[in-house]
Amino acid sequence: MEYLVKSGSPEKQRVGCVIVGIFDRRKPSTQAEALDAASGGLIASVMRRGDMDGKLGQTTVLHGLGDLFCDRILLVGCGKERDFNTRAYQKACAAAAAELDAMGGVDAAFYLTELNVRGRDDFGWSVKQALLTIEDNFYRFEACKGPSYEKHSRKLSRLVFQVPRRSDLPAAERGVNEGVATANGVKFAKDLANMPGNICTPTYLADQATSLSDRMNGLKTQVLEEADMEALGMGALLGVSRGSSQPAKLIVMEYNNGTKSDKPTVLVGKGVTFDAGGISLKPGAAMDEMKYDMGGAASVFGAMQAAVEMNLPINVVGVIAATENLPDGDAYKPGDILTSMSGQTIEILNTDAEGRLALADALTYVERNYDPDAVVDMATLTGAAVIALGHEAAALYGNNSPLRRALRDAGDQVGDRAWPMPLWEEYQSDLDSNFADMANVGGRAGGSITAASFLHRFARKLRWAHLDIAGVAWKSGKEKGATGRPVSLLTQYLIDRTYQG
Repeated sequence: MEYLVKSGSPEKQRVGCVIVGIFDRRKPSTQAEALDAASGGLIASVMRRGDMDGKLGQTTVLHGLGDLFCDRILLVGCGKERDFNTRAYQKACAAAAAELDAMGGVDAAFYLTELNVRGRDDFGWSVKQALLTIEDNFYRFEACKGPSYEKHSRKLSRLVFQVPRRSDLPAAERGVNEGVATANGVKFAKDLANMPGNICTPTYLADQATSLSDRMNGLKTQVLEEADMEALGMGALLGVSRGSSQPAKLIVMEYNNGTKSDKPTVLVGKGVTFDAGGISLKPGAAMDEMKYDMGGAASVFGAMQAAVEMNLPINVVGVIAATENLPDGDAYKPGDILTSMSGQTIEILNTDAEGRLALADALTYVERNYDPDAVVDMATLTGAAVIALGHEAAALYGNNSPLRRALRDAGDQVGDRAWPMPLWEEYQSDLDSNFADMANVGGRAGGSITAASFLHRFARKLRWAHLDIAGVAWKSGKEKGATGRPVSLLTQYLIDRTYQG
């Protein structure tokens, strides 16, 4: 898909389709009014017949446009004008995307980007948000379909985002550049997470990292094997991998495009490519979705690719702890005590609390090998995060207030939200053990918080934040599939760090 920006009147566009908004109670946008005047009242007559009343998400396609240069007009309902906020804008863009996906034209002019969105006054934001929403709706995972499957075909190949004035074009072009790179990163993350566990193994992730560095200038990849991790004393990560015939990998990707004196931002991802729970076996229902337990790793891949594609002048390191968690005669057991790379010992009370073990050693590796400015880990860590926040926001923890605030603001900016949660010392006592330095789980209460508290024991020397993405990394049911979150949040955070210091 080719995305461009332009400033011009809707009635003068020679394209397959012009997309304009209609607000609730049949109130045309300024762009729709211009088309209506040029067409002799065509849009007004459609609204009078009741085919479009402006309800949010409603769409109507108009043909037979007389003297207009375009082949079609797509009317998109935007809801009440006074309530046209970020969420309403996203829904309107999604509705437009659904129609464009099924439409026959090869190009279109998109005028929803000219609408006033409450609380937003940047056309760069409007263009970027529209692009991300459209790409999200266009996504299909077809890599594992058989030869008889007819893959989705879309005729649309060129979409022009419109802005009111020529002076708005630089901001809009920035929105396209950031949006395309972010959307490509989101797609990469979705593809990885949607891949089945028999294909997407820790070795597959390592190969993907090597391939990424081969095709993108400035990215270096190193893969630590189990022998390397054993020499480093990574007993927590290796304890998890013992039940699997697939060897664990610690994947390190470095992008050094800042100055040598710039401390790197480090992104750490949980890469459990399939999680059966180990000896503490999960229930069979929906266990297939545990291929998504590497959503944190997928997000690191996506954010790293986006940063390199945008050529951000920044130093970023991606670290992925990749393993499977399966039951086996050699699998670690409840009651076992593992020694982490940090030297801290961990009593295993539940082998299904494995992600924190893998991340613990990854965080220690980061502490010993880098002098990071900030460390952000992300993991599909706990069902408790879903209970607390549902599927709208990731749970956000951290030991540094400015870092937490920057991540929350980045998520708000791109609609990939995270919500701050407490990380008080009082929760640490829930991890007390009679036999080791700590247990790997606390009680039933506050499960997401005690999981974050566990990780904090391995990140106290770091400026650190943790995103529990269990509620946002994938969708279940009819819409089952990876979301690519929080790639957009992470990418926006890196952009903000680059240009705001």
